[in-house]
Amino acid sequence: MLKKLVIHTRRSLKIIVLTLVSILAITGIVNFVFKPTYSVTINGEHVGYTENKRILQKRINEYLEKGEDDNVAFVQVENLPQYELCLLKKNIVSNDEEIFKKIKEQGVAYYRYYAILEGDEEKAYVAKFEDAENIINSLKEKDSSNIDKLSIIEKYETSKETFSSVDETVAKLYVEPVKVIKTVAKKSSGTANTSYSVSNSKVNLGIDLIRPVSGIITSRFGARSTIRSSSHTGLDIATHSGTPIAAVASGTVTFAGWKGSYGNLLIITHENGVQSYYGHCNSLYASVGQTVSQGQIIATVGSTGNSTGPHLHLEIRVNGVAYNPQNYLY
Repeated sequence: MLKKLVIHTRRSLKIIVLTLVSILAITGIVNFVFKPTYSVTINGEHVGYTENKRILQKRINEYLEKGEDDNVAFVQVENLPQYELCLLKKNIVSNDEEIFKKIKEQGVAYYRYYAILEGDEEKAYVAKFEDAENIINSLKEKDSSNIDKLSIIEKYETSKETFSSVDETVAKLYVEPVKVIKTVAKKSSGTANTSYSVSNSKVNLGIDLIRPVSGIITSRFGARSTIRSSSHTGLDIATHSGTPIAAVASGTVTFAGWKGSYGNLLIITHENGVQSYYGHCNSLYASVGQTVSQGQIIATVGSTGNSTGPHLHLEIRVNGVAYNPQNYLY
């Protein structure tokens, strides 16, 4: 019984040894003739082979993250490569460069840059956020009158814009601040029609107006009050004393000075017989005959004349007739 067991064990060992020798021989032949490689497909299409998928994929990932050009934020690719391990004859050469080229052919590069806006309009483009900040800060230091309208947005586009330097952009966007000419009128000059001639209709002025001040409307056109002998010929806008008053439109100053219940009054004559009246002012910064532009500071809010507190009395007259300012403003 023992002898049979020994014989059986010897036979089993021979079989195991022969099997191992065969496996090693086959492995040696395979390694001599073949090499482990990865078959690469893109969107189901076979595009080649790579011996090291880790190195190839790392190169592709770096390309997707930053592209191959300045200011590229990322590259978008619809189909990434798929890898499958296989054995190829050693004379078959891998083609990593061709595979990478296939990736680049379908890639869409997105550029990152910064736009300087004035209102909603894009005015200039720079490559770096630091440049955009320097532009805004420089314009603030120069007291550019459009600084409140300027902003920065980050953009991602598939095409480049033409970039401007910081100095070029500052020069392009700078708007000289309106100069306030402080010539306080001590004596009345010019002519002022303050007759009670009003109309509740609305006429076409033929010009656009802007608000002279921001504030609270305390007395509307046509309102009656114990402090005046007739209904209101204008609009009262209450705000802090000393608040700058802007011209509602460009024109020529035709009255500046004291005018009874109006207190310090300034009148600007515009086109088409249109006139704007600014009453109860504290200081008048323009004089008769002076041409002023829309938005220019012409006076400050006060409480002179027949007034119970600081406010602007605004009138809009056409050929001497007072019309409701709220038909055109506020």
